[in-house]
Amino acid sequence: MTTPVILAVLLAAVLHASWNAMAKGGKDKTLSMAAVIIGHSPFALVALCFVPLPTVASLPYLAGGMVLHFGYQVFLINSYKIGDLTQVYPIARGIAPLIVAAVSVLFLNVHLGGAETLAVLLIGIGILSLGLVRGQNGARNPKAAALAVVTGCFIAGYSLVDGMGARVAGTAVGFYSVLALLNAVVFAIYLRWQRPGVLSRLPTEGARTFVLGGFASFAAYSLVVWGFTQAPIALVTALRETSIIFALLIGVFFMKERLDLAKVASTFVTLAGAILLRFAKS
Repeated sequence: MTTPVILAVLLAAVLHASWNAMAKGGKDKTLSMAAVIIGHSPFALVALCFVPLPTVASLPYLAGGMVLHFGYQVFLINSYKIGDLTQVYPIARGIAPLIVAAVSVLFLNVHLGGAETLAVLLIGIGILSLGLVRGQNGARNPKAAALAVVTGCFIAGYSLVDGMGARVAGTAVGFYSVLALLNAVVFAIYLRWQRPGVLSRLPTEGARTFVLGGFASFAAYSLVVWGFTQAPIALVTALRETSIIFALLIGVFFMKERLDLAKVASTFVTLAGAILLRFAKS
């Protein structure tokens, strides 16, 4: 991985942790998530004015990505309704790079060197161990953990599909912009069916998250999808999940969630993996 790719993915990690904190911090988690997802739309439309449309060959990947992103968003909402940011986020993000790395090596003919494999494992172990610590009230939350595990499986799925789709599409930003618009439409239809009052509240109660969260989320994943076209998907996915470190800091200092020695140790393991990944050679 080159330095520009690493810096871009780390910036995406900061942005990703930020919009997740906004979604978790909102009183109505569904409204917050809706504001972020539908908030992609104006930025995607602007981006499509400057980049080419994805190729026809990428349509199956767009369809698959749309389904996987929707599943991820629904399960993430429900995880945040019952779990802490510093408890749910690590599990969901930690499982994904391990699944992506395994699939990439076993089925996509990707070769990871010894140092790269160790880096991915360190990042995954560090992030997953953060999810095993106790929550804000000092108790464990197995239901939130189970939802986060399913969320992580969706993350792994869309990472692989979007990574391959962006390469076939010939335009990373164009591919994700179209995907973001499709996802916004699907999520709006879902809200109309499940929570019809949420859409009418977006222009007022959800305005701030629509703009700030929508931009942060769109920019974050645009950078990640571009990274997928520049480096192995498994390595980009692993590095992106260092966003848990930023989520930990936000959760502790801004949301007043519980900090303990286990969280600190897990964070250092994750950082060690990220540093090793930077200097690893295939």
